[in-house]
Amino acid sequence: MIHAKLSLITIFTWSSFVMAGGDLIPVVPYEVEDVEASKAVEVTTPPTSKNITSVSLSDVDESPFYVGFGITSAQYKTTCNCSGINSITDKTLGAVVKIGYDFNKYLGMEARGFVTPVKSDGSEIQHYGSFIKPIYSVADRVNAYGLCGLAKTKTKGSLKNVNVSGLAFGAGVEYAISRESEKEVEHKKGFGVFADYERLYYKKNSVDLDTLSVGVTYGF
Repeated sequence: MIHAKLSLITIFTWSSFVMAGGDLIPVVPYEVEDVEASKAVEVTTPPTSKNITSVSLSDVDESPFYVGFGITSAQYKTTCNCSGINSITDKTLGAVVKIGYDFNKYLGMEARGFVTPVKSDGSEIQHYGSFIKPIYSVADRVNAYGLCGLAKTKTKGSLKNVNVSGLAFGAGVEYAISRESEKEVEHKKGFGVFADYERLYYKKNSVDLDTLSVGVTYGF
């Protein structure tokens, strides 16, 4: 009887100890699976600003078109072997307008025209034409360019009148004021300034018609 009581007391005490100590309670298999699954989850780090490539609005919105406006000084010079014409030089002043398209930073096209209502010795000039425009980058924001194309030129006044269509050519420089550097963008977005020379037409033993123009441009 005494042994039976001791056995009951021992069993009761051991059962209480097992219930009180969490480490001795067997773990259910699905709990082990949950722990292993939580360890297997891969934590991904969201991309930082270093991994995002910035896009400039000028790269998206930039257009190869540009327009320009300025003043031009033209010279009508008759120092040639032209029968019946005395040697004389007439200088006039007028306005020039142009619109252009840059295929890339090396080549473009340009249409331009001007009138010279201001005259000194009796000759007014009207001129318009289309030109191929090779471009060369001289420095950051500075380009040199050439002009070669076909143009219509007409004069009127007291001097010998000219009304011809033919070859015209010239050269100039342009400086981009509000654009980024030449290395960063290809076209002339924003404001710029230009200065150029143009021979209005070329023909042997004819009067010389030359212009110098300065003005501003805006690239879209």
